Amino acid sequence: MHTSRRVILHVDMDAFFASVEQADDPSLKGKPVIIGGSHRGVVSTASYEARVFGVHSAMPSATARRLCPHGVFLPGRMRRYREVSGIVMDILRTTSPLVEQVSVDEAYIDATGTDRLFGPPQALAAHIKSEIVAATGLTCSVGIAPNRFLSKIASDMNKPNGVFSIAEDEVAAFLATLPVRKIPGIGPRTQETLKLYGVTVVGDILKRSAEFWVQRLGRMGALLHERASGVDDTPIVPYHEPKSSSAENTLDEDTTDREVLRRWLFVQAERVGADLRRHGYRGRTVTLKLKYADFTACTRSRTLPDCTDVTGVIFDTACELLDAEALRKRVRLIGVGVSNFNQPQRQLSLFEMPAQSAGGAPRAVDAKPRGAELDRAMDAIRQRFGRDAVQRGLVFGFDGDD
Repeated sequence: MHTSRRVILHVDMDAFFASVEQADDPSLKGKPVIIGGSHRGVVSTASYEARVFGVHSAMPSATARRLCPHGVFLPGRMRRYREVSGIVMDILRTTSPLVEQVSVDEAYIDATGTDRLFGPPQALAAHIKSEIVAATGLTCSVGIAPNRFLSKIASDMNKPNGVFSIAEDEVAAFLATLPVRKIPGIGPRTQETLKLYGVTVVGDILKRSAEFWVQRLGRMGALLHERASGVDDTPIVPYHEPKSSSAENTLDEDTTDREVLRRWLFVQAERVGADLRRHGYRGRTVTLKLKYADFTACTRSRTLPDCTDVTGVIFDTACELLDAEALRKRVRLIGVGVSNFNQPQRQLSLFEMPAQSAGGAPRAVDAKPRGAELDRAMDAIRQRFGRDAVQRGLVFGFDGDD
């Protein structure tokens, strides 16, 4: 019986946020566009024109401004990026039932057995690229390989707007001279450790046994030897159950002003609450995140008796957590999140009495928390007329949303 060899594609959008801005505003094409324009924040994406000057993601925006003072610095529009991402992912899902989105701008496709529909993998890659360009005006890079980790490496080989393929009989030769830093998950610290053993390219790992690496690096050592041997059986999983929803912002100025911090918490609670309601999730644990001016950080959490998706509940809980903090240092970043989605919906205890009406007679327990109806009404208005169609008093005129 013939069994198809695995064919995995990794599709990675090119400088995604910056490319969306250039597609939406043609006057930006050819210019160094840098997303993350706040002097307090970090670069989230830089166009290839900006990368020539050494600007890269995760770099402090202040550093990017020194390297590229003539760059076009933009704050970013996450709603727009998510919208375009949805278009891209819908295109990918027309090619295979096994598409796993791993971020807003990248996904894996298990294309095993799709050659009867699209031809060889290279033809499928060309089809995907042309469909994405037609729908969005954006380019992507595609890696083709027998497994997941190799396809991710391959997609980075011919960026931007490239295709790189690694055939099964080419894997050993390809890995032999590949810099070890190219293996996903190998960071600077692991690279330094491997240098102590004379490892600079992947082929150096195979000069020693798997047992050698397990003894020195534990589970990481076993995984490292597998990757160096070209082994990765990780499946492509079309859907991951989300574990949390969160929002955070770096402030324009460090502050201990609790009123300012509360307004930010409300903006973020609205974002998180709307996200939960949109996807049908409710969570029990609310987490407050603070980063101070000296870059130290702390998180504080509270687990509620019931699951919630109500903006007011999320906000009130986050404020209580904030009120418990002394704030002896100025706050640089604040955020709120909701997690612990697995709790079943609340049921009344056998010993819990229904509420009493004014006349003393039992009345029905309100199944919906206070504020739930308001949330859903505002969701409906915003869905129909836009996100800025209605605002709550606490944040009216407050330019804190994305």
